[in-house]
Formats: sequence, structure tokens, C-alpha cells
Amino acid sequence: MSIKKGLIAVIVGLAMSACATSSAQESARKRVLIVLTNHSQLGNTGKPTGFYLSEVSHPYAAFTQASYEVDFVSPTGKAAPIDPKSNDKSDPKNLQLLQNKAVMAKIQDTLAPGEVKPNDYQAIFFAGGHGVMWDLPDNKPLQQLTASMYERGALVGAVCHGLAALVNVKLSNGEYLVKGKTVAAFTNDEEEAVGLTKVMPFLLESKLIERGAKHTKAANFQSHVVVSKRLVTGQNPASATGVGEKMVELMQKTSPGS
Repeated sequence: MSIKKGLIAVIVGLAMSACATSSAQESARKRVLIVLTNHSQLGNTGKPTGFYLSEVSHPYAAFTQASYEVDFVSPTGKAAPIDPKSNDKSDPKNLQLLQNKAVMAKIQDTLAPGEVKPNDYQAIFFAGGHGVMWDLPDNKPLQQLTASMYERGALVGAVCHGLAALVNVKLSNGEYLVKGKTVAAFTNDEEEAVGLTKVMPFLLESKLIERGAKHTKAANFQSHVVVSKRLVTGQNPASATGVGEKMVELMQKTSPGS
């Protein structure tokens, strides 16, 4: 009788362990980390900046509609400012996000990189907005987090100026993550068109090419989404929905470590 009880205990223990492992894997498969800027000043212009609202609201909608949980992280782990110029409440997805008190609370109190457990997420996504150009390119903790997630098998996504966060990310082999990858990002022509070429600390298109990326582009402010292995990128705000939808499509086909 005691032997039977012992066997039952072992079987129950193995079953519980399997369920816990399955639950943990499912959690990772259904979670996305969105990276936001904390930077609120547009260079020395005296004008405000931050993250571009639709570059968060549209991918967020794509992720959550596919039942993915979303967390937000920033360099400081503090509030992430919205670029006032992007605060378009006539956009239904923008309005939906702004009216979601739980989500806005997360954006006003983001995670710090050190609080993130990379194995908990299937993907990391970098939203754009001009603020990104100042505080994401040289943030070592975010660089390490991104490299760790990518090398584990996670998907990396970015739109518009969000790719500035990737220009200095190096993998364990010492090469830039974007080297040899085909990407789309806010172009030099688009920067010139909005009159901010001389305000930016660097030109994103030029820097990506310098890092060995193959930069592609559509006409100014037209949607353009590119997939290069496990890197999904978009040229501008018009590309935000496409990046989010493509990331969902790829996440549903794969799991971390595959």
C-alpha cells in the first residue's frame, strides 16, 4: 500500500511539474514588452517631444486583440511622455488607449530594464517618437536586454525612430544586431521634410547603414514594413499597424528558443 502511495505521489508531482512548465511556457508565448522613451525635450528647440502615440496604440491593439499581455519598460522606469504632436484623439486606437486607465497607469510608471525578466516575453517592440533619439541608443541595460532576448529566440520589432534603440546593440559574437539585416526606419528624406535634420543627434537611416544594415524605404510617410529573420521593422507612423500585425503573425508561428 505504501509503495502504491509513493508511486501516486511521484505521478502527481510529475504532472504538477509538467503543468507548471507548460504554464510558464504559455506565459512567455503570450507576452510582449514595449519599450518607450523618457525623453521629453526636442533637442535645444524648447519644444516638447516623447513617444509617438499611434506607434504604441496601433501595435498595442494588434497584440492585445491576439490575446497577448503587454508590459512597458523605459530607460529610467519612470513616466513615458507622449509627444503632444501625436496626441490625435480622432484616431480610434489612440482614444481607446488614452481611455484605458490601467494601461495609462503602466505608461506613467514603466518598468526599469533591471525589473524585466527576459524569459517572460516572446517579443520586444520599440515604439518611436523623436524622444527615442536621445535616450535609447546608448542605454546599456536595454542593449543587453535586447541582445539577450534576441539570442534566446525572441522576436524584435521597431517602428520609425524606434530603431534608434538598435543601432548600438551588439550580439555575443561582437557584431551589431542589425548587421546584414534588411530594415525600414524613418528616412533622411522624411527627417528633412519635417524640418528636424539639424535638430537630431544623428540621422537614423545613415546610422543604420553605417552599422551594416540594408536600409529600404518607400515614399515619404507611406507604410513600409520589412521582415528580416526575427527582426520586424517599419518606416514611419503609417507602418505601426503593419509592424504589430506582422509580429503577431510571426509570434503565433513560433515560441521562444525555437
